[in-house]
Amino acid sequence: MRILGIDPGFATIGFGLVEADRGQVHMVTYGAITTPAGLPLSKRLYQIGTDMEDLIGQLKPDVISIEELFFNTNITTGIAVAHGRGVILYAAEKCGIPLYEYTPSQVKLAVTGYGKAEKRQVMDMTKRLLKLKSVPRPDDAADALALALCHARSFTSRIPQAGNVKETV
Repeated sequence: MRILGIDPGFATIGFGLVEADRGQVHMVTYGAITTPAGLPLSKRLYQIGTDMEDLIGQLKPDVISIEELFFNTNITTGIAVAHGRGVILYAAEKCGIPLYEYTPSQVKLAVTGYGKAEKRQVMDMTKRLLKLKSVPRPDDAADALALALCHARSFTSRIPQAGNVKETV
């Protein structure tokens, strides 16, 4: 199964593709889609949409794993990220790719075994689990690979999936 993890945003969208087969997971590629800061939000969203459709077409994932939004303190940034996430959801649907959503604590639990792990712990375990020489950069790409790992571990688990993991097909 080819799993495309997406760390949503509007300035930088991380992506990471893994292949999972019979309990083995290996990294295929990772990177980031970026949009220029000077562009109006509508143009940035349009670019995200076209870039996501191109990325999906090139990588041909079986499923997409994306992070649910978590608002911290900056509501303005959160709203812009929500716009970007919406465009990503639209692109996945348009391309006919099943979409699975995970909370940050579900990702932390799946990757480190602890739902309140620190970001550096998640990055280190992502590197170890995928047998990489270093932590992927930018951080958004490392987060995307962690999302892909989360789905690989959750989807292949014999434990019933939690009620708050949603499939949007």
